[in-house]
Amino acid sequence: MRDQTVTFKGGKDGLQVTLDAHVDWPLVAAALTERLDEQRSFFSGARVTLDVGARPMRKDELGSVKAMLERREMSLWMVMSESQTTIDSATALDLRADLISPAPTDAEGLPVGTEDEGTQGIMVRRTLRSGRTLRSQGHVVVYGDVNPGAEIIAVGDIIIWGRLRGNVHAGADGDDSAVVCALDMRPTQLRISGYISIAPPDKRHKPKPEVAFIRNRQIIVEAWR
Repeated sequence: MRDQTVTFKGGKDGLQVTLDAHVDWPLVAAALTERLDEQRSFFSGARVTLDVGARPMRKDELGSVKAMLERREMSLWMVMSESQTTIDSATALDLRADLISPAPTDAEGLPVGTEDEGTQGIMVRRTLRSGRTLRSQGHVVVYGDVNPGAEIIAVGDIIIWGRLRGNVHAGADGDDSAVVCALDMRPTQLRISGYISIAPPDKRHKPKPEVAFIRNRQIIVEAWR
């Protein structure tokens, strides 16, 4: 069961550790400790990205993992999860957090989703603070602000029902038809597909709903009606 509970994958950003979201936490924690101790000298000094899937983790649970890694001279750099509870716990521990969107499933737990059935996406009902990264294989809707230092990367459209001040990248897989909408559009950087736009400083700017899209091979921003 150990091999299915904890998996390791090396990459340019360090070591990615994926934990089974359906196994009881004490068993997962024990399996992770055992696997690390088996190759302690090899993993020493590694920077870890922890992927816990849909598992909701409390601050104390995540903190215990962070402390366990530090005792083995490893550092917990990022936490990836489908659970907002886990993301909030990571943020409270001053860890980089990445909220990932789950693949849609039917009543039997099988993957579903075609263009005719609608495009998958995620909605976040809170402000994205600095240091937050939000990724989606579909659309992203944020009911709140996107602060400077926060980032959204979406394969589909990005809609901000609030102030956009951070970095956004819609159509991340090369979709030139993707759009970015916001009630107050002042991003640090705005990308659609392979095109980039940076908002110029303007103290006279008055908040108004706007939509950004690609026209004639450049990003255009117009009133959002």
